[in-house]
Amino acid sequence: MRGIRKQVSFNIFCFIGDETLILWKMPLTLYNICIIFNNEGFRMRLNEIATINSGHPFRGRIQEKPGAGMVAVQMKNILPDQSIDWAGCTEVQPASKREPDWLKPGDVLFAARGNNNYAVLIDESITDLQAVPAPHFFVLRSKTRELIPDFLAWLLNQPHSQRHFQREAEGTLTKSIRRSVLAATPVVLPSMSKQRTIINLADALKKQQQLMEQLIHNGETLMNGIANDLLKEPGVNTQ
Repeated sequence: MRGIRKQVSFNIFCFIGDETLILWKMPLTLYNICIIFNNEGFRMRLNEIATINSGHPFRGRIQEKPGAGMVAVQMKNILPDQSIDWAGCTEVQPASKREPDWLKPGDVLFAARGNNNYAVLIDESITDLQAVPAPHFFVLRSKTRELIPDFLAWLLNQPHSQRHFQREAEGTLTKSIRRSVLAATPVVLPSMSKQRTIINLADALKKQQQLMEQLIHNGETLMNGIANDLLKEPGVNTQ
């Protein structure tokens, strides 16, 4: 019988300059940081700082084409830590003879369909792959050098943005976010130094989460081993 994992909840407060970063009281498996900007930074709509383009216009179902030379990033390729399983991406044929708009480091994918409208950063792990996003993604690209793509992806995954998407989503069985809704998403653009500070903190928290989850897994493995050893002792009836 599998053990039951308890959820660990806690609060963390972090002060950076004139900003207050709050790690909300959340289960161990989820970290969310809320920013109180104290009237600093530029508040605007998303389309003021980033372009928004649709995913690759595949005709119908995405079909595998080994040796095609390009891959498609689909929702199934997004890992729990919001990285991309490049090795698991399907090789596909381009939808037309026109040169595709290839993904590149610094792009941000936004999942516009489904109940989980997350953002994923395209980082250097893409290497030299020729990759395109499936149609259910929007591709965001910074319009200004003052915006760090990592920060944009992080910001869109925070509760304030997620509430906006939940409120504006359309559809009954399958929810979706229209381009105009995404474009109107309220965002804030702090200084680049503050963006980097937030990114570094988020990365540190992610590594801490991975470490704690590994420790819990190791503990559960140890306890299961102890239980198995007890059941193997002479005189123990396992029937």
